[in-house]
Order: sequence, then structure tokens, then C-alpha cells
Amino acid sequence: MQTKEELLQHKEIDGEMLKAAYDKAAELITIATDEFTEKFPSSASIHNFYRPGRNYEWTPGFWTGEVWLAYEKTGDEALKQTAEIEVKDFFRRIKKREGVNHHDMGFLYCPSCVAAYKLTGSETGKEAAIMAADNLMARFQEKGQFFQAWGRLGNKNNYRLIIDCLLNMPLLFWAGELTGDKEYEKKAEAHIKTSMKNIIRDDNSTYHTFFFDVKTGVPEKGVTHQGNRDGSAWARGQAWGIYGSAFAYKFLREEEYADIFCKVTDYFLKHLPKDMIPYWDFDFSDGSAEPRDSSAAAIAACGMLEMSKYLPEEKAAYYTGMAKRLLHALVTECAVTDPAQSNGQLLHGTYARSTPYNTCFNIGVDECVLWGDYFYMEALTRLSRDWDPYWY
Repeated sequence: MQTKEELLQHKEIDGEMLKAAYDKAAELITIATDEFTEKFPSSASIHNFYRPGRNYEWTPGFWTGEVWLAYEKTGDEALKQTAEIEVKDFFRRIKKREGVNHHDMGFLYCPSCVAAYKLTGSETGKEAAIMAADNLMARFQEKGQFFQAWGRLGNKNNYRLIIDCLLNMPLLFWAGELTGDKEYEKKAEAHIKTSMKNIIRDDNSTYHTFFFDVKTGVPEKGVTHQGNRDGSAWARGQAWGIYGSAFAYKFLREEEYADIFCKVTDYFLKHLPKDMIPYWDFDFSDGSAEPRDSSAAAIAACGMLEMSKYLPEEKAAYYTGMAKRLLHALVTECAVTDPAQSNGQLLHGTYARSTPYNTCFNIGVDECVLWGDYFYMEALTRLSRDWDPYWY
């Protein structure tokens, strides 16, 4: 563990390093569009290279989001055209309901289609994103007041939420503001309150997933799906908690969520190893042979930068500084610098790591992961200019 004083000794990314990293990221995204326009990158790389495939998993929206971010930076019309081609495919996907029997509509449709509507006024993007919001709304469980993450609705073995879903809630607030239908906001608010009440442990670590009684909606138990064990702190889950609590405060403006943000963020920071790149689970630290998850650092940095907009000046400066320290570590230790090295952005991510105590298979271990690339580019963008988020 690191003390606050030890954390403050780490270097922040400076203007020169930030500009070079931001330029390089946009360049690498532009190069990758040669391969990924009609097709999408896989969720995780193999030997640091993504394979092209169709728009089906929960992750392709992150790639299109990268393209929009690079377009915003460069003004390159070819990037805009790539993103617009992909937005049409997201419309096709939701219209045909391909691979949408889950809660990850925000991950899919905010960085792709909400972004398209915000940046270009795309009616295709707008319509696709509203259909995606409606698809998510159908997963709301009145008994328990939450959005069921996966599986057949009402199935006892899947009657649960997961911490990731906090980042799908902005899609519903966006849809509610656009349409004037308060039901979107009502259900999003209920899910946030249920999540915040149940997924934060007494030590400020987080559960990945939480089950409810299918007949009564009474909270039952917190477990893991992708962490090392039920009682451990899965690094990416803790990062979702950071960004998710920032969104919870942004939309609900309840002070307890600002307090939760500080607590879950401080837990994350204190449990970082000396090089600031988290292991995939906080059961592990310096000296472990377990893999890292650079994507958790990128997500956490974005959450800190979002929340810093709402915090008092001193706290905002502290968490902005910590985000800059995470970015310094990511640029130094993990950033791709040459397309011959990888067609991604951020090395040393982990999608899923199998242990005797979880239900995962090894996928994307010590690889690039698509969301890690996106949040890395988002963090660089947030630090480089006044950015209007794609999430809301």
C-alpha cells in the first residue's frame, strides 16, 4: 500500500509529454482505420494485435469512440467518414437486435451514436441511441430496483446487477433529456441508488456483482465474476466504481456520492504498486507475477477528471493531480509508440483472468483491451482541452 505522501511523490504528466502522447494516439487510431472501418477490432488483442470482426460484442462502441476522439482532435474528414460508416452499423445492430441481450447499451451507444449526434447532428446516431436506451429500460427489475446485467430476465441465477452498469446510466439520462420522458431518469436513478447502497464494502472496496432475491427483491449477497475471489477488490471493478460514483454525483447531486467517490478512489490509489499500474486484482501487489490491468488506471483517471468538475478546489486539484500521475505511468509503461508494436493504444491490459474462485476463462491477459484504449484516449483528451463528454 502507498500513503498519500508517497503517492504525491510520483511524477505528473507534463504538457510536453501530454502533447506527444495525444498526437501519437490520434496517429495510431488513424492508421488503424485502414483495417477497422467496415469491421471492428476484437475485444482484446492477441499478441498485442486486434483481429477484425463484426459488431457484436459489448466493446465495439469504444473503438468508434476512439475514432470520434481522434476526429475531434485532428479535424480529419476521413476519420469522420469512418465513424459515420460505423454508426450506420450500430443502427443496424440495434434494429436487428444482434448481441443486445444485456445491459451494456451505454458502453456500445454513447461513444458511438450519442457522440455522432452531438458532433454532427446525426439522426441515425440519435435514433440508434434511443433504441438502445429503450432496450436497456426493458431490463429493469421492479423487485430490487435495478437493471439486470445478463441472461434471461428474471432468471434466479442471473438476478443481479454489476458495478460496470453505473456507466450505462448516462445513456438513460441523455435519452430522458432529449425526449422529455422522465421514466428514463426515474429508472436510472433507482439503479444508481440500489447499486450505491449495496456494492460498496465497509473498507471502501467494491463488489463486482450483487444478487437479489428474485421473488422479493431483497439484497442477498455480493460476489465476483471476474475478480480473484468474492472478497477481493477487482481492479477494473474498483475503477468502474470511481467513474460510476462520479456519474452518480453528476446526475443526482447527493453529497453521499461525492463521499463515496473519494473513498473508493482513495482505496484504489492506496493499493497501487510502486509503478502505479494496477495488478488486475488488488489481492496482488509489488513482487507478484500476476498480470496488470492498465485499463483500470485509464478508467480511474477519467473518473477523477470527471468528478474534479464538481469537487471543492483543493480536492479537485488533488484528484486531477492523481489522474495526471496515472497518465504519466501509462504513457511511460504501457503506451504503444509504433504500429509495428501493436494496432492498439495501451499494452498490459487484462480482460479476464481465471482463478479457482471465479467463473472466468483467461481472455486478453497482458494484452490491449478495447475499453482501455478508449479511456486512455479520453483521459488524454480531457487533459488537453475542454471536452464535452460523449456519455451525456
